[in-house]
Amino acid sequence: MSVQDAAARRWFLGALAATLAFRAWLSVVVPFTGDEAYFLVWGQRPDIGYYDHPPMVGWLLALLAPLSTAEWVLRLPALLLPVALAFGTRAALGRWFGRGPAEADLAAVLVLLVPMNVWNVLVTTDTPLILFSFGAIVLFARAADRDSTPGFLLAGACLGLAFLSKYFAVLLGLGMIAWAIGRGGKGWKGVALVIAAALPAGLENLYWNYEACWSNVMFNAINRHEGSGLGWANPLLFVAAMAYLAAPLLWYAWRERVALRATLAATPGRRALVFAWLVPFAVFALLSPLKKIGLHWLLSFIPPLVLTLAIALPAEKLMRCVRFFAAFALLHVVAAAALWAVPLEAWKSNRLYSRLVLQFRTAEVVDKLAGFKGFEPATDNYTLSSILSYYAGRYFFVFGAGTSHARHDDIVTDVRAFDGKDILVVRRDPPPEQDYRPYFRSVEFRSIEVAGTTIHLVLGRGFDYAAYREGVLRLVRDRWYRIPAMLPVGACYFRARYFPAEPGAR
Repeated sequence: MSVQDAAARRWFLGALAATLAFRAWLSVVVPFTGDEAYFLVWGQRPDIGYYDHPPMVGWLLALLAPLSTAEWVLRLPALLLPVALAFGTRAALGRWFGRGPAEADLAAVLVLLVPMNVWNVLVTTDTPLILFSFGAIVLFARAADRDSTPGFLLAGACLGLAFLSKYFAVLLGLGMIAWAIGRGGKGWKGVALVIAAALPAGLENLYWNYEACWSNVMFNAINRHEGSGLGWANPLLFVAAMAYLAAPLLWYAWRERVALRATLAATPGRRALVFAWLVPFAVFALLSPLKKIGLHWLLSFIPPLVLTLAIALPAEKLMRCVRFFAAFALLHVVAAAALWAVPLEAWKSNRLYSRLVLQFRTAEVVDKLAGFKGFEPATDNYTLSSILSYYAGRYFFVFGAGTSHARHDDIVTDVRAFDGKDILVVRRDPPPEQDYRPYFRSVEFRSIEVAGTTIHLVLGRGFDYAAYREGVLRLVRDRWYRIPAMLPVGACYFRARYFPAEPGAR
């Protein structure tokens, strides 16, 4: 082994150990977030679909939840994801793309040190999306070089699993189509095989939507975009997100663009890697004036960028990127340790303090709520409901209209069952009386103190379902279950449950 190879191997082993240790610590000390707890609700009620997204993360948590509901157990897929990507990158470069040990090891280090990979231990829909997207593009690139029918089919199967994780997998499919167009039509056979292998996943999701109010389609294509419009800050945020995740990688991609183009034009597989990140990033850039692009949206397409540069650049330039990312990662470690050392009470003057208390002192909140016997537990939003449900070991439903996000509670909860019962609603903010008095025989407002912040409670006695149906559920139906006429409806759980006499209910 050469001196260069040995140095790269030390970097790889050191980065692997350091990042894994840091992330393992984070997975234990960071409380379960609202999104994670929400996805755990999916896993505890296995189904072939869920309201917001396709079902993959729910299936993943359905496998882990019976073992333990400890945060670090449920986060194992997110904890190990960068490790899997790093080993996959290293193996693909060495075995399939003809790179030496130094380039393969340094590329694996870059994957481990991508900033969001350093600290993100949250298990979300992006966790399986990133894994299966990586498998799809690497297998597709290999199949493109060999014109391999089994390879294209395997890539399609991975793409289908990525699609069942999140709809962003479609952008990877667009990259494959752009690759075929760029080959003058020579690549259409491979793309057709990919689509054929991915089709069962698409049909499964289509069937569930047809029988479930088109919830995924309604949320992702219509409801979540309410209020979207031109915003001058959004493109700047997109540029900032790209710079945060991949500044040195993008700098070298631009600076070495001539050499990069010549190197990557050598084989169809190498060109496929370019389209796998170039097309999605271009789509996000075009959308950024209209939509705020989330940092996590970009993460699936960073590994093919790393693979591209590792194929085109010598080890010396890859090492420069590694050193930059290593220094940046160290800043994250120092910042995380400093934040952890600061007591929660130091944030009292911050307007987000009540949210921090509910996130970091949830067990104390649950203990104080235990004194309210005989009430059905609820909150006014899905984040709070999910967190309290996780720590209390009993389900808190969402009382009120809520928002377009995370409406899986509409599937889980049948509020008809609460008619005449007493309901306790937990809130961060003071409750508007008009949101509660019309729906109960009597209403009492109380509060509890936890860590110097006030948690507001609504004690509603004698729930009036008929009034709630007209005052809240009808609003929900008209706002978030207004299915376009062009979509044929097999069934709609919301309309069938609360408005069975209307069209679209079954």
